[in-house]
Amino acid sequence: MEEREELEQCETVQVHRDIVEKVDAEMPDEEILYDLAELFKLFGDSTRIKILYVLFASEMCVCDIAQLLGMSQSAISHQLRALKQAKLVRYRREGKQVFYSLADGHVRTILGQGMEHVGE
Repeated sequence: MEEREELEQCETVQVHRDIVEKVDAEMPDEEILYDLAELFKLFGDSTRIKILYVLFASEMCVCDIAQLLGMSQSAISHQLRALKQAKLVRYRREGKQVFYSLADGHVRTILGQGMEHVGE
């Protein structure tokens, strides 16, 4: 049978009210925490992570992303729509082509730090 690692717990019950009150006062509204959770859900899909990763490297059109990832343009467009709605990617038109890139430095930082973390 597999042994379970015990989670460390306090041996006595003692609430540190000053800490609890300080953190409670700084806690964001429930709606903001919900939005944050929804944002992180988008990072929970490997296809979307792949798309974000290629856009981390370079601005690309849907055709290029589909070719690179071996997926249909329809599948890529579907995922890009979700990423665009979450303001993780942006696009620009050049004639008949649409090029996608990461929306801003925040997205680049999240991906970069995530890669650094999993690499440790």
